[in-house]
Amino acid sequence: MILRIDMTSDIPIYQQIRNQIVFGVAKGDVKPGDSLPTVRQLANDIGVNPMTVNKAYALLREEGIIVIDRRHGAQISNRGMNGNAFDPDFDHRAELLVSEARMKGASKQEIKKHFSDLIDMVYE
Repeated sequence: MILRIDMTSDIPIYQQIRNQIVFGVAKGDVKPGDSLPTVRQLANDIGVNPMTVNKAYALLREEGIIVIDRRHGAQISNRGMNGNAFDPDFDHRAELLVSEARMKGASKQEIKKHFSDLIDMVYE
């Protein structure tokens, strides 16, 4: 799995790492049981402080997306695959995105089409 990190983005690097791993799991690039690079290895690969990667891994662990143990390191969990996908936090984030698009002038039909295209992209 190749992570695409934008060092000039306003999105914190740890969040970009988290998001890229989530995208990888959703697209099937990484599967439950797959190992992730060590904190040090990933930090060296993308040129960031190990604490940044550690923060991303901690967030992923809290969300149930990865499990971490001393013998096997960080691995993709299968627990996160069976959770409630549409919890209140998901609804809040999706509602905010729709609101932002509407505020910028997008019509209901444009928003539906855009979301449909994004869904198709993830399920390719």
